[in-house]
Amino acid sequence: MATKNTSTSYDADAIQTLEGLEAVRKRPGMYIGGTGSDGLMHLVWELIDNAVDEASAGFANKVDLTLHRDKSIEVSDNGRGIPIDLHSGRKVSALEVVFTELHAGGKFGGGAYSSSGGLHGVGASVVNALAAKLVAEVDRDGATHLLGFKERVAGQFTASKFKPGHKLEKIKKISKNKTGTRIRFWPDFDIFDPAATIDVEEICSRLTQACFLVPGMKATVTDKRTGGMKEPFSFVSRGGLADLVEHLAIGEGVSQTITCAGIDHFTEKVPVNGKMTDVERECTVDIALRWVKGYDTTVVSFVNTIPTSQGGTHLAGFDKSLTRLVNNVVLKDNRKLARLAKENKHKATKDDVQEGLVAAVKVTFPEPQFRGQTKQELGTPAIEGIVSRVVYEQLREWFEPGGGPRSHVKAIADKLATAIQNRVASKQVLENKRKAASLGSTGMPEKLADCRVHGPDSELILVEGDSAAGPAKRGRDSETMAILPLRGKVVNAAKASQKQVLDNAEAKALFTSVGAGAGRDFNIEDARYGRIVILCDADVDGSHIRCLLLTLIHQYMKPMLEAGNVYSAQPPLYTTKVGDEIYRVYSDEEREAVLDELCKGNRKRENIKWQRFKGLGEMNVDELRYCALDPATRTLRRITMDDAQEAKDAAKMFDILMGNDVAVRRDFLVKNSALVDMTTLDV
Repeated sequence: MATKNTSTSYDADAIQTLEGLEAVRKRPGMYIGGTGSDGLMHLVWELIDNAVDEASAGFANKVDLTLHRDKSIEVSDNGRGIPIDLHSGRKVSALEVVFTELHAGGKFGGGAYSSSGGLHGVGASVVNALAAKLVAEVDRDGATHLLGFKERVAGQFTASKFKPGHKLEKIKKISKNKTGTRIRFWPDFDIFDPAATIDVEEICSRLTQACFLVPGMKATVTDKRTGGMKEPFSFVSRGGLADLVEHLAIGEGVSQTITCAGIDHFTEKVPVNGKMTDVERECTVDIALRWVKGYDTTVVSFVNTIPTSQGGTHLAGFDKSLTRLVNNVVLKDNRKLARLAKENKHKATKDDVQEGLVAAVKVTFPEPQFRGQTKQELGTPAIEGIVSRVVYEQLREWFEPGGGPRSHVKAIADKLATAIQNRVASKQVLENKRKAASLGSTGMPEKLADCRVHGPDSELILVEGDSAAGPAKRGRDSETMAILPLRGKVVNAAKASQKQVLDNAEAKALFTSVGAGAGRDFNIEDARYGRIVILCDADVDGSHIRCLLLTLIHQYMKPMLEAGNVYSAQPPLYTTKVGDEIYRVYSDEEREAVLDELCKGNRKRENIKWQRFKGLGEMNVDELRYCALDPATRTLRRITMDDAQEAKDAAKMFDILMGNDVAVRRDFLVKNSALVDMTTLDV
């Protein structure tokens, strides 16, 4: 009988609860996204956000950050200072509660902040949870108050010793008007990867953005680490989001910076005294944007003072509304898009609208809902509609007559129309390339009678229609000869677009059969046949088809021509039998020469009966095999590049003289009428 493994038993004692900050240490990724450099930077962001919140609320105008040599990070502000009096519910100072209790802070229920960046109330406590050591100094009530934490336990550091305790130490007297907070922490590298580092340039960038979001706030970064910045970084902005857009814009501008702002209200259900209650919120929207002549898109978004790198509902509202505005107002009846409008391809997409766009989107409201603890994506649903309305209504006024400068409006419209044209054209080219590249790998055409062996000694014979295909299939050597009948008119590759060529059934069948692609993607090494043999009737139609085929090969399979792998079979025009001898001739002149030779004796010319072949379909199998299929008896003409060029010119002439465009044919005849001998015309 098996014994019970008590170490893995599942009973009441197996159910664990994580108290206080232990939950953060157990699953740090849930709170800061990971334990690498990004996670370590997130602790810095939490403290910066708290300091910026004080400035955003109007209580501070300075935020300083210092990177020390001992790998500690210090963030300070001259705001009100974290409260130091006893917390009624905990019987310890509010300062201690802030650093030891999750979801503790002045940012819930419309308390100390109407809006804030440190929004979950876990920022300071998470920093403490993942720090080996933390020291908080608060300037308030005429003194500097100090409280330290070692491994999340409150107390005081004396020399190299730590004494646990809840009492704050007054380390010096100060002016009663002086207030502020300084937080210095040492990351716990038992939690963080040893290689995790602080990127000072990223901090400077983040604080620069914060200065744009809170005009008048001065941010300073000092790097005391070995090899750090030689001089402190300092920045202040007065112009807000408009300055941010100017800062982000690279290259020559298409338009001036456009700003729009608005305030709207929404209602959401939140728990109040244990009950879900409707609460009215006020949302302020601030947006600045401009277009530059480049192609890159730079759109940054913020909730209160927090950058939302993953966007969210506010950015979704901006994107949708701007795209709708461009289609309904900016590009309405645009002449550059008239041709595309006929094909219903004139509508701008989000990517078209944001080509060269530099924009900053900020919303400010209490208690936002975020998707995830790291606050990178806004989830409050009502914000999408509010941002959408503000963008559409205010930007429409700017784009309509009487709004922004007409030269700027026209420049934006031209840029966006060009973006649409380029996208449509690029998509078509890509589709054509994909189609051309895939032609060699698709299944073979049904009408192809393939050979059994492929390679340099095999050949693809192109014949006119099914009538010629029947005898050709029966008379061929099926080991190395493939027959492809062309049932319709081959496209004139000299004047057709790439799309028209690749959509033509006969051209597609040829490319697929050869299996080496088409155009720039043609690779002769992949060709399934060593030769292409064109076998057409000896009449005007046959010549026309031959010209069209050679033009197609010249344009889309040129390496076959350059390698000398394209041939034209030479079927006879006349045949006659005298005695047991069969005579075949390929022109009227050759027929006369043969007649002269045969009639040197007493034989009369009228007794020699010639049969004229009107088409390959009229030949029996033996005749066709002898004339065009048997390598020992047939006559093939190798086609050169010069022949192909002549065929290309001839194909154009065929289109002029035999095409559907009567006006072109008339103009040609009138222009060249002086070359005609009028006495030869029966008029």
